[in-house]
Amino acid sequence: MEIVPFSPAYAPAFTALNRAWIERLFTIEPADLKVLNDPQTAIIDQGGQIFFAVERGVAAGTAAAVHVGNGRYELAKMAVDPAHQGAGLGFLLGQAVVEWVRAQEQAQSLFLVTNSSLQGAIRLYERLGFHHAPMPPGSEYARADVYMELTEL
Repeated sequence: MEIVPFSPAYAPAFTALNRAWIERLFTIEPADLKVLNDPQTAIIDQGGQIFFAVERGVAAGTAAAVHVGNGRYELAKMAVDPAHQGAGLGFLLGQAVVEWVRAQEQAQSLFLVTNSSLQGAIRLYERLGFHHAPMPPGSEYARADVYMELTEL
């Protein structure tokens, strides 16, 4: 398994992997559609990056670093195909995002929003060094009830 940066060839996998888990557990929201329908414009062209865990040309997982402005980045849209879960791909993808953000000269913070029902994901984020913090007002996602940030960039 190799972790690789965005290529337009993997854009459909980014959409499919994320739609699968969101539709299974929640409801697709307008903020999801904005990113999933055009990851190139919504993430890459805005100064972010998307990583993929790829084996033999097939993406088994993905995670994005979304530049939200003023040196702030969001770890977002992390998904691993159920057939590959439990193999550490989420951690590797998360590490790739963290390392990429740290390499950005203007980076000041990295945060994420998630749902409290996703305990496995929350433990993963904690292992990556994220800490719980109060949820700021105005989240784009109705399902978001947990806010975490990485304070040591």
